[in-house]
Amino acid sequence: MIATNEAILRVSYMSKRIIEVVPHQADWSDAFEQEKTNILSTLNTNNIAAIHHIGSTAVEGLSAKPVIDIMLEIHSLSQLDSESAGMQSLGYLIKGENGIAGRRFFLKGEIHRTHHVHAFITGSPQVYRHLAFRDYLRMFPTIRDEYGAIKKTGAALYSEDAEKYTQHKEDFIRVHLDIAMRQQYPTMVR
Repeated sequence: MIATNEAILRVSYMSKRIIEVVPHQADWSDAFEQEKTNILSTLNTNNIAAIHHIGSTAVEGLSAKPVIDIMLEIHSLSQLDSESAGMQSLGYLIKGENGIAGRRFFLKGEIHRTHHVHAFITGSPQVYRHLAFRDYLRMFPTIRDEYGAIKKTGAALYSEDAEKYTQHKEDFIRVHLDIAMRQQYPTMVR
């Protein structure tokens, strides 16, 4: 009976997603471009207004979880929903809104994730928020490096707790996203 319990614990441990933050990798932009090509060959391109590399892997010099974040700006969520089998054929899991109204979320790999795809209607405030934060970090290396240090500390403290890892970064993101939005899209901020 002990061997069975040890085996269960081992499987349970190996099935947990471990949060790891690594130094920026030069090939992340190539991985984005390859996946962009795959997505464009699978989905109806008439529904796609733009495809962006977002998140930390899109910021040169920023340490990040090695997961490529992609944002689709689309014209119709219902059309994308009808094409979800195409995303499955690329190895994505369909996660629906996954906690953010008006989003469609796809992830490749549950435990060992390689890509996240976030889809929003073009012109959505979420589109501007993602782009503003990415571009802000690209413009200000000191702030980028501060964010990288916060991410590394968070991963060290909460490597098995994604919720606490996210909470660890929350204050920094809130403050700097507000600044980024005011700088880049002042008419959208009230």
